[in-house]
Amino acid sequence: MTGDPKSFFLTPPIHEYIVGHSAPPDEVQQWLIEETRAKIPQLSVMQIAPEQGAFMTLLTRAVGAKNAVEVGTFTGYSSLAIAYGLPPNGHLLCCDVSEEWTAIAREAWTRAGVAEQIELVIAPAIETLRALPKDVVIDLAFIDADKQGYASYYEEIIARLRTNGVILVDNVLWMGAIVDPAVTDADTQAIRDFNDMVIADDRVDTAMISVGDGLTLLRKR
Repeated sequence: MTGDPKSFFLTPPIHEYIVGHSAPPDEVQQWLIEETRAKIPQLSVMQIAPEQGAFMTLLTRAVGAKNAVEVGTFTGYSSLAIAYGLPPNGHLLCCDVSEEWTAIAREAWTRAGVAEQIELVIAPAIETLRALPKDVVIDLAFIDADKQGYASYYEEIIARLRTNGVILVDNVLWMGAIVDPAVTDADTQAIRDFNDMVIADDRVDTAMISVGDGLTLLRKR
């Protein structure tokens, strides 16, 4: 079971085909999908898609990331995907505000044998990021938290991102609402503003791809 498609434009058969032709969820990831669905059924859609997890593991390895940051951990699928791509001496800082949801993540990390590589800070993410030393070097970051905070998280991370480092930003298509002028709530507008901001930012190369609910890749020049 891999869950319903996160890509609103994918049919279930196409989604299953994509998952079947990517690195499949391992035993722990499959447990995590099912555990999230069982314990938080109304919010399980917040978990990233399996094919996105496979992509993130591959990308973490491809950029040679050793020091990574995640903003928004939920039950831990994305952090697990990043941790799988880190070398044995790699480090992932996870920022979240929920002890309840991240308790599931902690169990998954332990089951997968990567708990020693992951540091979880329960606090508002912007406080955690601002508290990082200015000279810390980030290789890869993933932003998937409150949408109105995206721009602030991005600025704190890019100031510490190495040249050729990568930032991944989730939910940039917002289930298609991003192009619907009738949708004007604060979260949707925040994503629109963020998308417009980064495409105009000459510090980065930008590619928005239709993985999951839309994923933007940003490479620092």
